[in-house]
Amino acid sequence: QVQLVESGGGLVQAGGSLRLSCAASGSMSSFNVMGWYQQAVMGWYRQAPGEQRELVANIAPGGSRKYAESVKGRFTISRDNANNMLYLQMNSLKPEDTAVYFCTGNRVFDKTYWGQGTQVTVFS
Repeated sequence: QVQLVESGGGLVQAGGSLRLSCAASGSMSSFNVMGWYQQAVMGWYRQAPGEQRELVANIAPGGSRKYAESVKGRFTISRDNANNMLYLQMNSLKPEDTAVYFCTGNRVFDKTYWGQGTQVTVFS
């Protein structure tokens, strides 16, 4: 099993920045978790109150990235394959970015793992 743990959420004024982190670990040996991570598409989703969960950004093992239109030019997703870490740099934050942000990861033909989420609140 893989465990994903997010950190870095918080309260920030509109126009500010936050950096979310996600650490992958698990009950498998360190080698297996690293192997899983290096093959996994990693991503960030978010869910605002009363809204459906939506994709914010994802990044493939080779580094190709996909972003939601609403965050393009403001958010940057990155990964550190040597340390099983995923990041989301969020700049120019807006109140509508307020949500719980979830880290996800999956390999082809494998289950999708989710973190427990970290709250981001942007006030104007």
